Amino acid sequence: MMNILKLIVFFPLFGSLFAAFFRRGIFSQLVTTAGIGISAALSWYLFLTFSENYHLNLFPMLSLSILKLNWAIDVDILSSVMLIVITTVSFVVHLYSIGYMEHDQGKSRFFCYLSLFTFCMISLVVSDNFIQLFFGWEGVGLCSYLLIGFWFKKYSANNAAIKAFVVNRIGDFFLLIGIFLIYYTFNSLEFAHIFSTVDMLGYQKIKVLCCEFNTVHVICILLFIGCMGKSAQLGLHVWLPDAMEGPTPVSALIHAATMVTAGVFLIAKCSPLFEFSNVAREIIVIVGMLTAFFAATVAMTQDDIKKIIAYSTCSQLGYMFIACGLSAYNIAIFHLMTHAFFKALLFLGAGNVIHAMHHEQNIQKMGNCWKKIPYTYTLMCIGSFALSGIFPFAGFYSKDLIIEHAYDLNSFAFVVSLIVALFTSFYSWRLQFLVFHGKEQSSPIVHEAPRIMLIPLAILAFGALFSGMWGVSILNVTSNVFWQSSLVVAAEHPVDNYFIKLLPILVSLSGILYAYFIYHFQLIKHIKNRLLLKFLRNKWYFDEIYEFIIVIPVRFISKILWECDIKVIDSFGPNGVVRLVDKCSRGSIKLQTGYIFDYALVMFVTLIIGALYIIGVK
Repeated sequence: MMNILKLIVFFPLFGSLFAAFFRRGIFSQLVTTAGIGISAALSWYLFLTFSENYHLNLFPMLSLSILKLNWAIDVDILSSVMLIVITTVSFVVHLYSIGYMEHDQGKSRFFCYLSLFTFCMISLVVSDNFIQLFFGWEGVGLCSYLLIGFWFKKYSANNAAIKAFVVNRIGDFFLLIGIFLIYYTFNSLEFAHIFSTVDMLGYQKIKVLCCEFNTVHVICILLFIGCMGKSAQLGLHVWLPDAMEGPTPVSALIHAATMVTAGVFLIAKCSPLFEFSNVAREIIVIVGMLTAFFAATVAMTQDDIKKIIAYSTCSQLGYMFIACGLSAYNIAIFHLMTHAFFKALLFLGAGNVIHAMHHEQNIQKMGNCWKKIPYTYTLMCIGSFALSGIFPFAGFYSKDLIIEHAYDLNSFAFVVSLIVALFTSFYSWRLQFLVFHGKEQSSPIVHEAPRIMLIPLAILAFGALFSGMWGVSILNVTSNVFWQSSLVVAAEHPVDNYFIKLLPILVSLSGILYAYFIYHFQLIKHIKNRLLLKFLRNKWYFDEIYEFIIVIPVRFISKILWECDIKVIDSFGPNGVVRLVDKCSRGSIKLQTGYIFDYALVMFVTLIIGALYIIGVK
């Protein structure tokens, strides 16, 4: 089994290196895809035969007198679930990309980055200490920068890549402080040691600015801020929509299985720590609710097909954080798993639509496409049903568990979750109705995608249809037996009120019907110029606010400092010295007349002065 673990982790890295050094031909694509495929097959074998935790030290990573850490592979059932999600979605994305990137000149570089991205995420989820996790964490950040800015000749793609990188560095800064504080408190960075001693050290105090705070509260809040950046929660979400500038397969991988899920995984992994901080959990619930609501309202008004799905991801991540804040970490991971299938399905389906529409992304310029791309239409319907939480699709099982758990705890999150469920159904089917139905505005030469771009969607559709039922009925993901103490499992409180059980489905169906009536009867025209619609279309003006309070002041200060640097420091520093030397040189040049008489005169005068000096000294 230890050899299998090594293969799962390092096959993506080998594929990435192969694509980096052997760029010509289709071999780089086949090797990287095959490598991910083998990792996926072995991950499923590991998951289906899982009986105990596995730990394998590979090599020393840090060897100091005060701290010794190994680069290790540590796999519990939580890591095993994450491995099947990451490798399966990554394999499907690799397979899809063979067709999608067929005519792109940089496809070998693309597959190199894609496999490296997968390796970094795998390294993150199998880490046994915070330093190794941080390496994986930064690795996915770097790879996202490379992939979002893959078309680097495109100005908007460069800006989006830089924006994603900078915003994530804000969250990463707080995560790093949290890791330092963990070492200061527990004298270790290994998960096993920290989680086993938190009950003894969890009540320590730390003084910050003359005020005392519970150390675990501070640690958990810092870790959560790090997760906010990576998982695009409200305030640090602004990079996620702009990340759509990258190729569509990148969007599918980022949103479904890698980068944005890292934050949810970290909180679930550290659930023994977060259970000692009710303050942090309350903050997580509040931020999760605000994010879910905000992103759902914005998604309802966007016209870019990829940005609608991007804000959908942001909203669904809000659901996952609500579950984590309510101590239902197992339900959060279950929703992460089901969400990976239907979100990747929707993104790759959107890629097929964009491919068919000759790179058009505005859904207002589409219509009646279902006749021309029927397979993509059918598969995207499955994804939209799953996202809406309609029985028996995957989203019904996982999202409804979150809503029911919120109801059990008499939480305000229950009301917000229902409202967001309504909005989710609305924007999911608004997309479907505008793209595939309604007035035809598409080109008559629209055609279906090739098989290499349809087979991956069929695989994901299978997961979007059956993963929820499989998780609840067969795996029993709500029980402690399945998770084997790899995370804190929420206490089960069966909901006896059948109306509450039925309510999320009724709300979701209402959203679908509302979208149908609004766009079938063109009722949207009556509210087109409303102030609220403008507010939502401009994404609550977050970008404009950040531009005003951060970007403009920073640019102004930078300009002043630049002028000080040029006009003061450079002027009196290096440039001043240069000017002084230049003037002295020009003065000395004037002494060089070129006449022997002048040189003889200077020599004579010098001898006279020297002689007088010697006589005077004596």
